[in-house]
Amino acid sequence: MFIPIRDDIPTFHKPVLTVSIIALNTLVFLYAYSLGSRGFQIFTLQYGYIPYELITHTELTPNMAVSVWLTPFTSMFMHGGWLHLIGNMLFLWIYGNNVEDYMGRIGFAVFYILSGLAAISLYTLFGPHSEIPLIGASGAIAGIMGAYMVLHPHARITLLMIFFFIQFIQLPAKVVLGIWFAYQILMSILDSSTGGGVAWMAHVGGFGFGWVVMKILVKFKGPHIHTGDRQRVYRMNW
Repeated sequence: MFIPIRDDIPTFHKPVLTVSIIALNTLVFLYAYSLGSRGFQIFTLQYGYIPYELITHTELTPNMAVSVWLTPFTSMFMHGGWLHLIGNMLFLWIYGNNVEDYMGRIGFAVFYILSGLAAISLYTLFGPHSEIPLIGASGAIAGIMGAYMVLHPHARITLLMIFFFIQFIQLPAKVVLGIWFAYQILMSILDSSTGGGVAWMAHVGGFGFGWVVMKILVKFKGPHIHTGDRQRVYRMNW
């Protein structure tokens, strides 16, 4: 198992939005957790995204219904447990601050939401009749990871490797993220992407969206950002 710990790319601007999204996800989880086991389950059914409800316009739980058009957004800020939350927020912190640095706060906010919707869209395409609530920020975060791969392919990612031993290693971002993406595709083939557990196909959709959007953005915006009288040039050649 490989767990990313940090990268070696500094930022020019404070990652205010990245921190805010982490805080919001944490607060939503703590609120749901405070409801107790039954309350947590009801909260998940109410605000989690269920493809079957959107496709058929049928509420599976009409006595606790929330608009099916709202749940694709609310589900992005919900998590099923502590490990789910901590893992997603760790990934968001490592990769999000640098993408926010390039896009700016408003652009990053729009990109985050659109990445999550792209992830949900692909998930729905491959499992339109799934009745299991989809929750988690991983689809949106996958979009950020795809964008990061375009911006910083040569960044050094420090990984905690847990196998038969524990060791810290460093690998280029294009290797780390490339392996991660390939694993999502492999698991989406071997496992059901909509049958519960991990929504592999949502990760694929988010990552692909983020990679394509950043490629287009860099083409028009250029490989640089300005901060005062300084300029950062991103060296994105592979």
